[in-house]
Amino acid sequence: MKHKSFQLANQRIAPGSRHSVKIPAARLYNDTPMDLHAEVFHGVKPGPRLLVCAAIHGDELNGIEVCRRLMGELDPLQLAGTVIIVPIVNVFGFIQQSRYLPDRRDLNRCFPGSERGALGSRLAHLFNESLVQNATHIIDLHTGAIHRSNLPQIRVDTDNGDALEMAEAFGTPVILHSKERDGSLRSLASELGIPLILYEAGEALRFDYAAIKAGVTGVQNVMKSLKMLKGRRSRKKVKPVVAHRSAWIRNEYDGLVVPKVELGQTINKGQVVAQTVNPHGDDLHAIKSPYHGIVIGISNIPVANEGEALFNVAQFDGERIEHASENVDVFVEAYDQKPI
Repeated sequence: MKHKSFQLANQRIAPGSRHSVKIPAARLYNDTPMDLHAEVFHGVKPGPRLLVCAAIHGDELNGIEVCRRLMGELDPLQLAGTVIIVPIVNVFGFIQQSRYLPDRRDLNRCFPGSERGALGSRLAHLFNESLVQNATHIIDLHTGAIHRSNLPQIRVDTDNGDALEMAEAFGTPVILHSKERDGSLRSLASELGIPLILYEAGEALRFDYAAIKAGVTGVQNVMKSLKMLKGRRSRKKVKPVVAHRSAWIRNEYDGLVVPKVELGQTINKGQVVAQTVNPHGDDLHAIKSPYHGIVIGISNIPVANEGEALFNVAQFDGERIEHASENVDVFVEAYDQKPI
């Protein structure tokens, strides 16, 4: 049976070809058109339709580079199914180097959107109608917020079997069980019955080359698990461990924060993870961890008020924390920090 063409935004993409599709989204104040730009790789054989998207938050750059590198490695003549890559979803935030839209709304709280709503609602509606509903699987690429770094991790509702399989195939050290938030792309995908995983790695407005390389490999691993690409998944030594809860360790005093642990480090309950010091004196106050776990998120600002979040800890018990710690070591060894 002959493989059919793929249609997106009234454009037909022949089997075994790549096509750029620009979907009109809005206009700037000076009448400059703004488009959602999708790169479509339509394979020679039938298969899943995988949507890979980044920069729903406009200042999260690692995912954009993951998409760019991925596009350089995909060959539609070697592909089963279809890959739709949207490197920049929040085009407005990207231009302004901002997480948000011009009206300060979070695009990832606007789904499914509305054709007649505010800017964020309209953009979410367009992305949903044009791209999300054309997909059978989704990988959503993110980073930590500004001045916060995240250990490469997958966030997923582990109760969704298909999504959990994608998460395990991706190959990060930790999978964090996470329910959907109202208005998020994950929530929309869940309502539509589309398995989605969210890759978190690095910091906003910065390139983290280890996170980028791991992201490209992870997407390819998922494609292989979905039989879209031939070959075995790489980095098979990393068998992710699921953390069913995480929590932030918060500052207990005001002042300068001197961290005593690093991203990816295993910590024990009661361990000193930081010291807060008065900048006008030498009074030191120890901040102790109330949890056993691994540091998966960290604040990069050494100044904090009482109550501010310092370290995000994925919590594990017993042998699982040892397994997760080994995963981090294997991951660090596999992905160095070199740009090339």
